[in-house]
Amino acid sequence: MTEASVIIPTFGRPQLVGRAVRSALAQTFKDMEVIVVVDGPDEKTSGTLKHIDDPRMRVIVLPEHVGGSDARNQGVRASRGEWIAFLDDDDEWLPEKLERQLEFAVHSRSVFPVISCKTIARTPTGDFILPRRNPGDAEPVCEYLFVRHSFFQGEGILPIITLLVKKRLLEAVPFQSGLKKYQDWDWVLRVARIEGVRFEIVPEPLAVWNVAEGRRESVGTSCMWQYSLDWLKKSSFLFTPRAYAGFVSTSLVSQASRQGEWKAFVPLLCEMYRFGLPRAMDHLLFLGMWFVPQHMRRKIRSFLKAKD
Repeated sequence: MTEASVIIPTFGRPQLVGRAVRSALAQTFKDMEVIVVVDGPDEKTSGTLKHIDDPRMRVIVLPEHVGGSDARNQGVRASRGEWIAFLDDDDEWLPEKLERQLEFAVHSRSVFPVISCKTIARTPTGDFILPRRNPGDAEPVCEYLFVRHSFFQGEGILPIITLLVKKRLLEAVPFQSGLKKYQDWDWVLRVARIEGVRFEIVPEPLAVWNVAEGRRESVGTSCMWQYSLDWLKKSSFLFTPRAYAGFVSTSLVSQASRQGEWKAFVPLLCEMYRFGLPRAMDHLLFLGMWFVPQHMRRKIRSFLKAKD
């Protein structure tokens, strides 16, 4: 059996997917395969992939568009590796990623270790090394992701492009079919409830998360806060009250404010109290997301980074 399988879902971005594939094939760890799942007929992408001559790469072209969750699940089913890693078509890895993560996995005491790593978040205002902290020993994963202790994002993240997971775990807990948004968060929150799962983070940056490059204007990026609120309500059992309030005060409010949906101010404030347990920081973040524009927050963060 191949030890590791890399799954890259893609559609309509031939100019980017080649870079992602090449970064996966350039890994120092060699006992691996790269499975590119083309999410529906896409001649340009298929043409780009034909120019990559490496027997470790396999291309699966789906007969119709199914979305990121189902494309990843298809890749998992087709994989031969004991371990699975995911890479998005607009991101890339550093050469030592799989080797370092598998070293961590071998020494883990967990039945189902989920190995992440630090990430270079490449933004229009510069590069940032994230996450800024690791989860606490008894800290719920939902609170690690959504309970903020500062005004700037990136304290706790577990991007899909960083995760190395046993295939057995992905077979037991696949990505939720049909989700247009929060595919990675949804999976992480559900798998965190499984006995024997432990999240571990390699303390060095091994992936490049291109935050702005190639991002589609879709439900994932077009500030559709109503969709996000619906997902939160349906998934409320995955959140502690503190995490619920944190998600409202940052993710939901950020989307609504960028969309100029001031009518959402009071309903979201009520929602934060309805099922959440907001802290003083949540109130400050709630107001800051409304009254401090995103470009201004980015400038402040870049200024503070330059002073470090």
